[in-house]
Amino acid sequence: MTVAAGTGYALLALGPSLALFIAVISHKPFLTLTLLSSTLVWLMSLIALSAVWRAFLPFKSAAWWPYALLILTSVALQEALRFFLWRLFKRMEEILDAFADRVSKPRLFITDKMQIALAGGMGHGVAHAVFFCISLLTPAFGPATYYVEKCSQIPFFLVSAIIALAFVTIHTFSMVIAFSGYSEGNKKDQYFAPIVHLAAGMMTLTNLASGGCVIGIPLLYGMAILTLAHCGKTVWRRLTENRSRQENLQ
Repeated sequence: MTVAAGTGYALLALGPSLALFIAVISHKPFLTLTLLSSTLVWLMSLIALSAVWRAFLPFKSAAWWPYALLILTSVALQEALRFFLWRLFKRMEEILDAFADRVSKPRLFITDKMQIALAGGMGHGVAHAVFFCISLLTPAFGPATYYVEKCSQIPFFLVSAIIALAFVTIHTFSMVIAFSGYSEGNKKDQYFAPIVHLAAGMMTLTNLASGGCVIGIPLLYGMAILTLAHCGKTVWRRLTENRSRQENLQ
């Protein structure tokens, strides 16, 4: 492999996020700051969790359940952190609205709040891609590639990039769904993010079986498409409801 291949893997994992950043996030400094802060927080959480599990790795057993336990604890920690971040962002929204009232400016629109959630979710996705994919790509810039026995059909670096893209998509848009659910008290949306996160994590266990990546990757992208569809439905519903309320007030 060459520099072109290594760069291609990185762009496969983070290219859509880069495009979304340029199109939406980069125009507002506050969203850029939210993205950077979120990425740092999620990276720190992953590093802390890996430090805890480092004492037990590598697993001496070939069974799947230790890996399932690792995924379960990781998802639980990250979902607790997601709720904490929502409380923090909610407090920030209140501060910004109070400031807007003092200077006689409009309060945050619903689209602003959704973009804040989008930036926070993108930070989660980017942190996942950096931790689980980008950090592994240094050898991909060399003269050869690498295969693993369990998935000998596809280069290891390509598999990592494809899986990272799926998780970036899931994390980015599930944050919008979760923040909307927390704000509205909608249990369905509140439970959607952790359930999809856990399900996607468990699907990666198929990689432990011979040829499992051929099954696991389509399943992951099924979850990513489901997340995108539900996010679109949630955003459309909230925008429609908000427009109806404004029309009733006029």
